[in-house]
Amino acid sequence: MKTVSISRYLNEEKTNKIEGLHPVLQTVYSHRNVRSKSELDNQLSHLLPFTGLLNIQSAAEHIVDAIKEHKNILIVGDFDADGATSTAVAVRTLRQFGARHVDYLVPNRFDFGYGLTVDLIKYAKNLNPELIITVDNGISSIDGVNYANEQGIDVVVTDHHIAAEQLPNAKSIVNPNQPGCSFESKSIAGVGVIFYVMMAVRSSLRDSGWFSDGRIEPNLAEVLDLVALGTVADVVPLDKNNRILVDQGLKRIRAGRCCSGISSILKIAGRNQANCVASDLGFSVGPRLNAAGRLEDMSLGIECLLSDDIKYCGQIAEQLHDLNSQRRSIETDMLEQALVLLDDIISTLDESIIPSAIVIYHEEWHQGVIGILASRIKEKFHRPVLAFAKADNGEIKGSARSIKGLNIRDALDVVDKRDPSIIHKFGGHAMAAGLTMNENSFEKFKHNFIDVVNELLSEDDLVNVLYTDGELNVADFNMPLAELLRYSGPWGQQFPEPLFDNIFDVIEWRIVGEKHLKLKLRTEAGESVIDAIAFNTTNEQLGQNSDKIRAVYKLDVNEFRNNKTLQLMIEYLEPV
Repeated sequence: MKTVSISRYLNEEKTNKIEGLHPVLQTVYSHRNVRSKSELDNQLSHLLPFTGLLNIQSAAEHIVDAIKEHKNILIVGDFDADGATSTAVAVRTLRQFGARHVDYLVPNRFDFGYGLTVDLIKYAKNLNPELIITVDNGISSIDGVNYANEQGIDVVVTDHHIAAEQLPNAKSIVNPNQPGCSFESKSIAGVGVIFYVMMAVRSSLRDSGWFSDGRIEPNLAEVLDLVALGTVADVVPLDKNNRILVDQGLKRIRAGRCCSGISSILKIAGRNQANCVASDLGFSVGPRLNAAGRLEDMSLGIECLLSDDIKYCGQIAEQLHDLNSQRRSIETDMLEQALVLLDDIISTLDESIIPSAIVIYHEEWHQGVIGILASRIKEKFHRPVLAFAKADNGEIKGSARSIKGLNIRDALDVVDKRDPSIIHKFGGHAMAAGLTMNENSFEKFKHNFIDVVNELLSEDDLVNVLYTDGELNVADFNMPLAELLRYSGPWGQQFPEPLFDNIFDVIEWRIVGEKHLKLKLRTEAGESVIDAIAFNTTNEQLGQNSDKIRAVYKLDVNEFRNNKTLQLMIEYLEPV
């Protein structure tokens, strides 16, 4: 069964031409449905107004009252990069507004699990909260909010995850994905939601004359670096609104106007801050930040984002870097184990057909790393993947990753409705979700989930189609175009970085770093030799006739010791 197919975007004859653009960039934008210059204008004035979010005025009023009455405000976040940046945005802005008592709490995934749980509130009572604001969680915290109400603690929920049929009984809920909310950007990240809430709070404070008593009205653009990081790290679709948030944050980072934590993590990761793009946030900063939540406590990452002491942030960044190295080692071992298990599963099937969904469990796997494991397996096999690790009290916790065409959260909902006895709790997005169940329910769940996937996906859905922007001409292999494409984003989910495909002659190849394929290539029509690298690829993929390949690639700039060279980043290759 073929699992990868190369296809080119269809050019529309009636596509509007945008004057002044490089022809290649014009083609790239047209493939992403950009039809006018206005769609490329990422000024903050083009952001959707905060008034479009349901209940945001009510939420702002509750928060304003807490600020003015000097109540104890507690931010409850999530243990991933979106949750960490959301927490940092909330704490920083509330303190700038003049709130005297602001603290935060992020549940340790191993002790409390996800969200505003009853146990977490019992623990939080030591901080005497009078108002809890959830960020990047809370939409499914029915019991937690009820318990908070019983304890006389007000709760304002800010979240972006898909809402279930029942909503928590909070004072206010701000979530674009709750019923009745008409906010156009349904893909906004949790950090974007709390940023919008803080805009509404500032507006209410301004209208009440709060900033006329000698208080300085803060510029919320100062936290856009955090908004950009959380948005990219959470891999949400980069619609127009999200592109504005990310682009503005990246510009602040490149100009050196970001928080010390982001600067420190970029430095320890070996990335040039002045040239920072979305992929640097997604592949360098985000994973190091996430490592704290995966292996230890996300509070370490949040402190890095809250501090303005560059020396202190540098020390934390080193710890995050070390944790990320540990995470990589654990992930490598788990992936090797997973592939052995999958070989055993596939070998029992006729014609080695890969199942339509992969559901896998190992009692020794690390709870904090199963999400990355699921992503790696999904990338390799292009299947929805659920990876489980052992938890406490006979439970197992699962992390799910999906492919285009399957809303993984909705698929879990179907499984749950058909047999409510299996899943204890679940929640998430279209592309990622989490769940908990008893260990002895694993095989039944696996069977039921694969049945649901078989109903929802066709064989064509299970083929990974790599859409490319076509073939580059010989003259297009140059540094100016590579740099132009690099900064013409921001690129990300559903606004993908430009990919091209050509047939190349392989002049030379070698393995570097034990698992990466370094090549020298030449186009069929060209004379010059171009450097290329294919990460996590072996020479076996070149085939027996290794002198000619078709490659899908990004036109990239390789920086080494302040020297820039043109390099192709190969996403996929096959012998011709």
